[in-house]
Amino acid sequence: MSIALFNGEFLPLEEVRISPLDRGFLFGDSVYEVIPSYAGRFFLLDAHLDRLARSLAAIRLPNPFGREQWERHLGDLLRHNGAEPTDGSTPPDLGLYLQVTRGVAPRDHAFPDVSEPTVLGMVSPIRPLGPAVREAGVSAVTRTDERWGRCDIKATTLLANVLARQEAVESDAVEALLLRNGRLTEGAASNAFVVRDGTLVTPPLDSGMLAGVTRDFVLGLARGEGVPVEERGVTAAELRTADEVWLSSSTRELLPVTRIDGEPVGTGRPGPLWTRLHAAYQAAKPGAVRRQSEAMNHE
Repeated sequence: MSIALFNGEFLPLEEVRISPLDRGFLFGDSVYEVIPSYAGRFFLLDAHLDRLARSLAAIRLPNPFGREQWERHLGDLLRHNGAEPTDGSTPPDLGLYLQVTRGVAPRDHAFPDVSEPTVLGMVSPIRPLGPAVREAGVSAVTRTDERWGRCDIKATTLLANVLARQEAVESDAVEALLLRNGRLTEGAASNAFVVRDGTLVTPPLDSGMLAGVTRDFVLGLARGEGVPVEERGVTAAELRTADEVWLSSSTRELLPVTRIDGEPVGTGRPGPLWTRLHAAYQAAKPGAVRRQSEAMNHE
């Protein structure tokens, strides 16, 4: 049974009840985060909580908890969902979904004079990359980026992302790569990278795309491996003629894209640089998890 965090209490997810007057439900007046954990320990929690704070500030919603309170609540959420098994088994790898809304108030577009934020946290399993993906990669499609202009805010107003992702699914693909004015922005639910002549290239951060925590981690790994990195615009033509294309997200980590719009990327198989960086990612996870745990214990 999955246990949820709801306004400071822990209860079965199916027992959570949210008012129809909640502004997250009515207006999408809310932000969210997805935070990975491995074997009961957080991965890059500080970076995710930093981004949550930026998103809350951007929509002028006071942060309902301080850093230590968030750590305590989210740690308890992990424990309620098996992070400390009593039978000696390995705790599950879980993604924590966290949403904060402006709360319940009479329906009016303007901010309410008084409301208490609604806080929801829940978990879902993180599944490791299967052998078929490691061997063959995944397919993607390209679509026009029709989202709003403040995609740097991790807001729950995701209808355009949902529609793009559904079009990908209907084309037997796992993701839609979004193009705006002939340039790549990101995926419907991921950041994107291309490899050209041994250089890893990703679009620069601006208000039209999200500052991905995993994106930053991958860039740091690449630089540590001595891989040339460029943060610059990527044209549609460069995307289609890239040697390799990758996707990154908190729970999918690093995915190789081997077909775009039905055409092969490079050799049509996961490329050598993806293989190298994927291995570096897996090797770096235990250390990053340990450092996060030590930092929390010293606070």
